[in-house]
Amino acid sequence: MSNKDAVGVLIVDDQEMVRGICRQVVESLGYQAFQAESASQALQIIEQQPVDLVLADIKMPGMSGIELLERIKAGNPRIEVIVMTGYASVPSAVQAMKLGAADYIVKPFSSEEMKVLLTRLAETLDLKDENRYLRERLRSRHALGQLVGQSQQMQQVFKLIQRVAPSRAPVLIRGESGTGKEVVARSIHETGPWRDKPFVPVDCGALAPTLIESELFGYVRGAFTGAVHSKEGLLQSAEDGTLFLDEVAELPSELQTRLLRAIQEKEFRPVGGTKRIPVDARILAATNRDLEAAIRQGSFRKELYFRLNVVSIALAPLRERKVDVPLLAEHILQRLAASQPDSRRRVRWSIASEALDRMLAYDWPGNVRELENCLERAVTLGSGPLIRAADLPSNVQSPVSAASTDFPESVIPLEEMERQAILRALAGAGGDKMLAARLLGIGKTTLYRKLQKYQQKG
Repeated sequence: MSNKDAVGVLIVDDQEMVRGICRQVVESLGYQAFQAESASQALQIIEQQPVDLVLADIKMPGMSGIELLERIKAGNPRIEVIVMTGYASVPSAVQAMKLGAADYIVKPFSSEEMKVLLTRLAETLDLKDENRYLRERLRSRHALGQLVGQSQQMQQVFKLIQRVAPSRAPVLIRGESGTGKEVVARSIHETGPWRDKPFVPVDCGALAPTLIESELFGYVRGAFTGAVHSKEGLLQSAEDGTLFLDEVAELPSELQTRLLRAIQEKEFRPVGGTKRIPVDARILAATNRDLEAAIRQGSFRKELYFRLNVVSIALAPLRERKVDVPLLAEHILQRLAASQPDSRRRVRWSIASEALDRMLAYDWPGNVRELENCLERAVTLGSGPLIRAADLPSNVQSPVSAASTDFPESVIPLEEMERQAILRALAGAGGDKMLAARLLGIGKTTLYRKLQKYQQKG
């Protein structure tokens, strides 16, 4: 909101005289005034009008101002609420502040008191909007399609995607399970000029060896028992688009040979067929295995490896790029909100500082997929729009250190271990001292003091 006209103030009071006085103050400031004589009417107006501030009496017939506050904060946490109360109801106003009210004002109040309070909160709204705009700009630099990340590793991935997307060169995507290999493949497809063509994913590890050949290459009628009609294979379905072979290392050896021939010759024969079918699908592949080791063991064909590995993109595990956790969490929560039923779609979840500290201390062995599951659980089981530490799974609430309990042969001085830990945290946080302090579980002031001490020592 860049001007006063954009500030919408909803006045909620069962007394018409009070509403009239408040309306005069609101309009004298150049703000837009809406009026409701009950909390239920107020909720309807919020659904229909651009309300930024709510000025609500605590004691009203039917739904109270406290309950109205809770309903607003659950569905529209961006809206600020001021409660109006009599002298005898000040404890209720304090309770309202604990539930998320921005402030309270005691009746009877002067027009000047109301003006000062409304002006201050309108300035707060301006600042929040500016911060939101800056966050959106920052996110645009740290996102590509559904991929998000501000770590150096992810920035390098973004650059590679943008460079390979316009070409038809095969790309091999490497990374542990849950790091987002299919998301990278989709980003390559959607960033390139063939984004309107099919993107066909194939989970090579999920299909039985007896089925994968017919799924990939299709078959003609009568090719085998039960083949009562011909079926188009996934390779043909991806024509002019992208075929994504997930967990390609799981392909049986004989299928590797057929796939290699199809890539080289740009044509293939369906199972049981004699007619060659031309294909011009771009091939993207992904694996969580060491393909070089698989080649040495004889379980993966060297020729196919070279065909697929024209460009290689490596995805770092989440434990090596914890600086991305807050950004990923915000992105996941936005996606979860968009997938909710209409009644909850406007909820904007956020993460309490203590919960974020626990998430940053955890190593996420399941990577981004585990983070998604963790947040979906918290959203489902939590009691409100703020995710607290208690809403997280027990293993995330109390992460166990992976450090070895064996006593080392050579002991590193404690101060040197501390210095190394701080340097690793700073590197993992991309130089962000606030985030590094969180990763270390210490205060920002403590971190600055220790860094200053190291600088003095050289």
